[in-house]
Amino acid sequence: MKTGGVLKGHASSLHLAMYVLDWGLIALAAVLGHYWYLESWSLPESYLILIGVSVLFAGLIFPQFSLYKTWRGVSLAEEARSILIAWTTVLFCLFGFAFLTKSGAAFSRGWIGYWAILGWVLLLGGRICLRLVLRSVRRSGFNQRQIVMAGDYALSQEVAGRLLHSPWAGLQVVGVFGDHLVPQEAKADMPLLGSIDELEAFVGARDVDQVWITLPLKAEDTVKKIMYLLRHSTVDIRWVPDISSFRLINHSMSEIAGMPVLSLSSSPMVGVSRLLKALEDRLLSVLILIFISPLLVVLSVGVKLSSPGPVFYRQERVGWNGKPFMMLKFRSMPVDVEKNGVQWGGARNKAATPFGAFLRKTSLDELPQFINVLIGDMSIVGPRPERPMFVEKFKDEIPDYMKKHLVKAGITGWAQINGWRGDTDLSKRIEYDLYYIEHWSLWFDLRIILLTVFKGFINKNAY
Repeated sequence: MKTGGVLKGHASSLHLAMYVLDWGLIALAAVLGHYWYLESWSLPESYLILIGVSVLFAGLIFPQFSLYKTWRGVSLAEEARSILIAWTTVLFCLFGFAFLTKSGAAFSRGWIGYWAILGWVLLLGGRICLRLVLRSVRRSGFNQRQIVMAGDYALSQEVAGRLLHSPWAGLQVVGVFGDHLVPQEAKADMPLLGSIDELEAFVGARDVDQVWITLPLKAEDTVKKIMYLLRHSTVDIRWVPDISSFRLINHSMSEIAGMPVLSLSSSPMVGVSRLLKALEDRLLSVLILIFISPLLVVLSVGVKLSSPGPVFYRQERVGWNGKPFMMLKFRSMPVDVEKNGVQWGGARNKAATPFGAFLRKTSLDELPQFINVLIGDMSIVGPRPERPMFVEKFKDEIPDYMKKHLVKAGITGWAQINGWRGDTDLSKRIEYDLYYIEHWSLWFDLRIILLTVFKGFINKNAY
């Protein structure tokens, strides 16, 4: 029996063990916090219910922060940060649960504080212990899989580099087989072992666990050739297609109805992520609207006194999945300024009331959009929405323009805090929007919101 294969078939068991470990550590932190702060090992029933809810939230939220992915290749410091953010998100959801159930007064704040700190310490300690155990197992020769690459050398080198920096993987790359390779490209840690025709003999003679095919999608004939050469082998065969030439948005591989499906472009707002985003938007918009309500009253009076007409300016915009909605703003222009039609851009040349110019310059005219967030038309963070007529124009002029509608439109966004707003380069703005969609997380949202507070309101491009 190969020593490297002892743990090969138990990756799912390892993941389950990690789930159970995290749940147990969360419960242990709660019990220890109760003992150290309230000097009792016996927890009231309401406390036990809250612990159960926290475990449920952790089961839903932790996977969203990649805490159970095998191929993370991150340092311990990065993992500690991810655990902190994930655990903080769980606590945030617990506060929301306590608020909605009106049960917050039933729990000791000191106990919650101890639990919060101990939870992160124990979760991090559990991951450190797991790293040490797996490192020891690998050092003993177990949990190692020998891999041979077959195909393009450059792509093989990139894949091997990622595996080298992925401590959870336990994969060793022996070398690469391929045709038409330039010998000068070979490196010591990725030797050229021969041509594709020599692959079968090598796999048969050596203790190889897996063959990874590293070829582009168009190389179908070569892929079939490799599959044919290995038809008598029991080695695992995997294909790592080179899809780097595509504009990828949240790409992933999944199985649907028993068929392998490669997702090239999809919205991150599905499943638990969609629920978390909705909770974030609703809770924050309620808190923000309560906090800024005196300012909204003052600005409403200012708009009303500055010129005749309504306080709010309603304008049709295109949002999530290309569906239109009515976006709210404080009116900053005279009521008849657009009677002869509208044009994109040129905001600084559009007529505005003196008070309206102040609202635009400070971005205070955008504050009513928190109402749009509350009713579900918009998100606090996301690409800025555009009018339907301009969407029809830009979707054929700007590459991947419509992909910005894979998520809800936002009041602020990654493009806006980086200065791409107003009459700036639209193509550049779309690049930042797509980067946000590809890298979305609750932490990324909170970072953008924080940066907006400090530098997003007053901007030289805000008109």
